[in-house]
Formats: sequence, C-alpha cells, structure tokens
Amino acid sequence: MTPGKPLYFAGIDLGSTMTKVAIIGADEQILARVEAHTGAEHRRLANKVMEQALAQANLPFNEIACVVATGYGRINVPFADRQVTELTCHARGIASLFPAARTALDIGGQDAKGLKLKNGKLTDFVMNDKCAAGTGRFLEVTARTLGLKLEELGSLSLKSRNRVKISNTCTVFAQQEVISRLSEGVPLEDIVAGLHEAIASRAVGMLRQLKIEPAVVFTGGVAKNSGVVRAVRENLGGEVLVPDDPLISGAVGAALLGKEFTLKAREKGETVPRKERRLTEATFFG
Repeated sequence: MTPGKPLYFAGIDLGSTMTKVAIIGADEQILARVEAHTGAEHRRLANKVMEQALAQANLPFNEIACVVATGYGRINVPFADRQVTELTCHARGIASLFPAARTALDIGGQDAKGLKLKNGKLTDFVMNDKCAAGTGRFLEVTARTLGLKLEELGSLSLKSRNRVKISNTCTVFAQQEVISRLSEGVPLEDIVAGLHEAIASRAVGMLRQLKIEPAVVFTGGVAKNSGVVRAVRENLGGEVLVPDDPLISGAVGAALLGKEFTLKAREKGETVPRKERRLTEATFFG
C-alpha cells in the first residue's frame, strides 16, 4: 500500500453455508460485494471469492489496507490480517446500515442469533447453534420434501389464506408432519406458511430472551424469504427492517472494523500488522 493513496478495507465472512466478501472505501461506501456457497470447495478456496470482489472493485489486492475475517471459518483465512467474532461484526454492519437499530435477529444456514445494540455496539446476545431447527437448513430440507425450490417458498406462502400449524421445528419430525399434511390434501401454500410461522415463532421466542426494543432488524439468508419476514413481523407485532442484501452485514461490519483498526493504529503512529497480500488457499475447517 503506497502512502498517500486512498484507503480500502475488506471483510470476509466465511459462514457454514455462504461466504460473503465486502470491500469499502475510506468513506465507507461499499465498492464490492460477493456471495457464494461455502461448500467444500469454497472452504478451501476463499481466495476465489476475494478475487471476484477485487475485480468488482477494480482494485489490486495490495491496495487493501486491512482484511478482517469473521464467521465460522475465520481462523482459516490465510490472507486475513485480523479475525473478529461474527457477533461483533454483525452488530457493526447492522448499525452501519440502520443506525437506529437496537435489536437484531439473524437467521443463517445453521444457526439463529439475537443481538442487542447500543450506539452501534453489541451489548448482549442469545444464540441457537446446536440444532438446525428453524434455520436455513430447515427450509432447504422441507423445500426438497415439497418438491419446491428454496426461492419459491416465500412468494408461495404469501398466497396462503389458511395456514396450518406445524407442531415440530425439528427437521426430521417436521418432514414427517409435512408429508402427513400433503397426504391430507392440504394446499402447498398453507403448509409452507405454517412452516414459516413455526420458524418465526421459534426465532422470536429466542429473541424475547433479550429486551426487544425498536428498531428491529432482520438479517441472514432466511431474511430473503418474504414469508418468514411476514411471520416475524406478525409475531413481533411491529415493524421489522430488512436490508436490501440481508446476507452481507457481517462482511460489511468486518470491513468497517478493519477501517477502525487501521485509523486507530495510525493515530498512535503504528501500523496494523499485515499478512502477505497473496491469495493462498484457506485450509479445510471440517
């Protein structure tokens, strides 16, 4: 990085299901965002996703002042200068997108998280990471059971006028219940709406362990599902804000923290230790 040149910062959120990269400038504008399925290949090749982001931003890697990794696989990104927990990065990213945010719900591929924010910082959290019930994985399995694509679920459930109650959010038992409802001739949209209600009820129940204060923000891959968003709003009985891109908040937060680390170090006359700017393969993290 040449002294006097503009500063750029990158965040990489290596999740269990999706890998996200964001690059921002010193003015905190997002210059690039890339999302890809984590899978076995991207677990080893996080560098490919970063390459795509650099191409999108039209930047050489050497111009990135700080790379911060977060998420499930953060410790295995060899070109990251710092690793920060996903909770901290999500809070920072959500606060940048919605400065008034006080409570956040994040439902991803394998877990669900509730966050409390104050002045843009994480003050408390609650988390379900022991079971796939009520997560993106739950939706993927039930979509296959119904013979639907994952992206079809949201719009289909919005057509429901008489959603059924799905008693189980355990993935295995919910599958059996869905099959039973199908055999009874229950319309698909009513079954899907019931599944979305089950997810929302479980998530909001978890969130109530915190003191819920507006504004409430909903992020994560499941926030792309309009049916779940509607069900979450109904369960909360109030407005819920959803980013244009619900997946990217963790990566954006990581990039913003990279900027903070860099500027604080410069104020002290120091530099943030940097890894060699070489996009080597990440190791497999199981």
